[in-house]
Amino acid sequence: RIGEAVFVNLRGISVPALTFEGPFLWVLLAAAAGIALAAALARWARRRSALRGRAPVVWPAILALLVLPPVAAFYLAGAPVEASLPKLGRFNVSGGFTLPQSFTALFIALSTYTAAFVSEVVRGGIQAVARGQREAAAALGLRDGQIMRLVILPQALRVIIPPLTNQYLNLFKNSALGTAVAFPDVFATFGGTTLNQTGQAVEVLAIVGIVYLSVSLLVSLGMNLYNRAIALRGGR
Repeated sequence: RIGEAVFVNLRGISVPALTFEGPFLWVLLAAAAGIALAAALARWARRRSALRGRAPVVWPAILALLVLPPVAAFYLAGAPVEASLPKLGRFNVSGGFTLPQSFTALFIALSTYTAAFVSEVVRGGIQAVARGQREAAAALGLRDGQIMRLVILPQALRVIIPPLTNQYLNLFKNSALGTAVAFPDVFATFGGTTLNQTGQAVEVLAIVGIVYLSVSLLVSLGMNLYNRAIALRGGR
């Protein structure tokens, strides 16, 4: 038992859960509308800054668009969210949400393993930026946070994105190790349960390959589009 709302037992980890009712859809729609308006306002500010050389102060309006619409919709909809806390009974825990032990073990293992590689990728990308860039930005009077956000990271991302894409792909493929802890991942479901019930080894393994290939292509497409968006564009 951890505190008053978290329980750990042989079945897994029981944590508080939120139950969303039907009117909560309006909250999501209001949040999406606020994000769209905030993005449009930020785009307008960038264009105005490019034309006049001075950026208007729009962050209060952007913050208001991100916060006020969903909050207003939440209260107008009657707060359509209920909290379900786990309660310890005589034989088990009722209420809340229970994370299976297999999922928790797989999550901790893959997170720890992948985090080590991702941190090295990010560190290498930041160190790939010439030291003179930081010194020049400091000479212009930029603070450390501004130097990292405006000078270092935009250049480092062009080095970070390609190997980071490989790490995301490896993470998805490494999830097949969940079979070692009896977690029903894609490979365990198709290659284990479905294969045993149907006996169609070629068809089932072909489906598994198609699923992994499709997800890998989607991840690669998304990362490549982002890499293209931040790539340097030389003049013609």
